[in-house]
Amino acid sequence: MNIEQIFEKRLDRNINGVVKAEQTDDASAWIELDEYVITRELEGHLRHFFESYVPATGPDRIRMENKIGVWVSGFFGSGKSHFIKILSYLLSNRKVSHNGTERHAYSFFEDKIKDALFLADINKAVHHPTEVILFNIDSRANVDDKEDAILKVFLKVFNERVGYCADFPHIAHLERELAKRGQYDAFKTAFATITDSSWEKERDSYYFISDEMAEALSQATGQSVDASRQWVEQLDKNFPLDINNFCQWVKEWLDENGKNILFMVDEVGQFIGKNTQMMLKLQTITENLGVICGGRAWVIVTSQADINAAIGGMSSRDGQDFSKIQGRFSTRLQLSSSNTSEVIQKRLLVKTDAAKPALAKVWQEKGDILRNQLAFDPTTTASLRPYTSEEEFIDNYPFVPWHYQILQKVFESIRTKGAAGKQLAMG
Repeated sequence: MNIEQIFEKRLDRNINGVVKAEQTDDASAWIELDEYVITRELEGHLRHFFESYVPATGPDRIRMENKIGVWVSGFFGSGKSHFIKILSYLLSNRKVSHNGTERHAYSFFEDKIKDALFLADINKAVHHPTEVILFNIDSRANVDDKEDAILKVFLKVFNERVGYCADFPHIAHLERELAKRGQYDAFKTAFATITDSSWEKERDSYYFISDEMAEALSQATGQSVDASRQWVEQLDKNFPLDINNFCQWVKEWLDENGKNILFMVDEVGQFIGKNTQMMLKLQTITENLGVICGGRAWVIVTSQADINAAIGGMSSRDGQDFSKIQGRFSTRLQLSSSNTSEVIQKRLLVKTDAAKPALAKVWQEKGDILRNQLAFDPTTTASLRPYTSEEEFIDNYPFVPWHYQILQKVFESIRTKGAAGKQLAMG
């Protein structure tokens, strides 16, 4: 029996080394859902989240308007990015297919969670109509936007999700106004007739098609071409970008579609850094979404630091009051990397029924030797413990328990040094 034959799952299967928020193709989603390991710690965090969120799916959601923020913290290896990605699959009840088989995200958890009451809470949340927008804020932001970057990213991903122009918010505003008047479809039809191309394909280069836009607007709205041209020319100048307007647009969409909406923002702590104005913007966006949308719009963010650490230095340095943001993000989930070994054992190292007795025999014959040769001086390296039992040997083979700790410390050191470190900050 060679080493490849002792594992229940193939060693050469594709596993993403870094969980990326926006990599949501069916193949990746299936693997992430199927192989997600719910440790005791993670089950506790899931319980805490759903205890907070489930009331927002019922008639009492208005009471949740001041509690719609979730702050997920954890350093490298804690799995915070994976955690919110799994939440995004669950809350949207994502349907994935693999080798001709289709499953909804919820079905993967029926085998992972044994508590029937907890599963019932998840089921209630999952089957409430919900729009989930998951994104890495650093990859979607424009560095030139400075303090407005957070608001512009929220508006960008919202416009993109509802079918409006993502890159130019004033064009999206035009589309939204036409839709309110019942003229958007007529505008797109007129534009397609004039240009022999679709509006969605051409709108990002609107500077080059302003005449065609004006003519299509004229046909759709019934106003003159000159008035339509003036409207097009003034779009950028007259665009009302502020947090209150953004929240009103979200509310209008929620009212029309009868859904909840969740903005899931990965690595917001790293993006904000020490910028107090950005933190205040996040605070105001979360506060206004809660009040204006009546508990139907939620903001879930990840950060390496917990919320108290993230805002503590800012408050003392700049004299700003961040007490509101602490209240808005009342659900706080702090993930640790202490269960890394359990995840590796269950996701990678599960042994076949044939391999277990073979490994047990090795331990019975060589256990004392392995214990002695792989042990460290307990007075200096107490945390680096060797195998302690036959069961632990089978679960961890071919690794030794202290391998996980050593490897994690190596990655933590890399993360804090050099350009490559930032790429290891995800997780």
